[in-house]
Amino acid sequence: MEPSPDQLGPIAGLAEPGNVRWTMHGLMRRPELGALTGLVIVVFVFGIATVFGYENPAMFEPLGLLNWATVSAYLGVVSIGACLLMIAGEFDLSIGSMIAFSGMCMALLVDVGGLPPWLAILIGIAIAVAIGAFIGFLVIRTGLPSFIVSLGFFFMLRGATLVIARAFHDSTQVGGLGDLKNTDFLAWLLGGDSLGFVFVWLARLGLIGTLGNGQPAVSGVPMIVFWWIVLGIGASIILTSTRFGNWIFATGGDRSAAKSAGIPVDRVRIQLFMFTAFCAAIFGAAQVFQFGSADGNRGQGKEFEAILAAVVGGAVLTGGYGSVIGAMIGAMVFAVVSQGFFYTTFLDGDFFRIFVGAVLLGSVIFNDQIRKQITGGR
Repeated sequence: MEPSPDQLGPIAGLAEPGNVRWTMHGLMRRPELGALTGLVIVVFVFGIATVFGYENPAMFEPLGLLNWATVSAYLGVVSIGACLLMIAGEFDLSIGSMIAFSGMCMALLVDVGGLPPWLAILIGIAIAVAIGAFIGFLVIRTGLPSFIVSLGFFFMLRGATLVIARAFHDSTQVGGLGDLKNTDFLAWLLGGDSLGFVFVWLARLGLIGTLGNGQPAVSGVPMIVFWWIVLGIGASIILTSTRFGNWIFATGGDRSAAKSAGIPVDRVRIQLFMFTAFCAAIFGAAQVFQFGSADGNRGQGKEFEAILAAVVGGAVLTGGYGSVIGAMIGAMVFAVVSQGFFYTTFLDGDFFRIFVGAVLLGSVIFNDQIRKQITGGR
């Protein structure tokens, strides 16, 4: 039986960002506020560092901006899936391993199997989504925490990636795929560049630098940036403006009450595990065809970075609260800081880890306080 709006209200409406008015008080309770504030702060700090000569100004030049936009996009794609799953009260620690596994499957299907790239990509994505569904099924069937189940797949998928790579290619790396994005539309759609003509025009006007051969220093915008934007907008609309989005909030807010209201909680959870795996496969495919290679060690740590971006963006670890737009901004914060430490001359790169830990802890505390305000201290 489909739940009525009255049944959904006390559950999903409890934490849904769309229910918070755009007043000053309401603005302070938005999930995205912390991430947006953090982004402004880090851009300001690294901008000041540039002015005083502590940082390489190239970070804020077109190529530097494109670099951190690309880093934001890659992390942002998987943080979108992680965010939705966390709002539903679940975790997926297999994201990083899924990136490597799906990418390796695609590369081997092309290099060893002789399949056209478009078919290899579709098969790789289908395998990833099927594994995501199986993870969700195991979580529901066994009753084990998703943290434990996905941790098991974290190890199994990483090991399987290395095993199949050595078995079929005698190496954990598969190369020679760089030109495929120029001959296959789907490979280009994931790993190619676009808007190159814009940068040619800017170079002619002298607004951006050129290489020795006269070509612009920036060849185009990687397609992963557009995937990030499209997936983010689509997921945000679904989360805040559809019945399924209500179900996601309800599932993470109070699972028992959601079931009593007739919400298909188990189906929602499985579908979100599938979507998270899909996002990881998109990440893996984009890397394979942008860089022309697959590596069994790719994606390491991305599961934690995705969770970090979601938490910085407003998601709480207990579920029922969060924002896709916030997760996207959280990915930008992570990217700006990681690139900033790369360009900075007065700080050792190891300080980046200290920053990440501090931001994670601060975000958890901040988001928990906001959640308590909205839920009346619950």
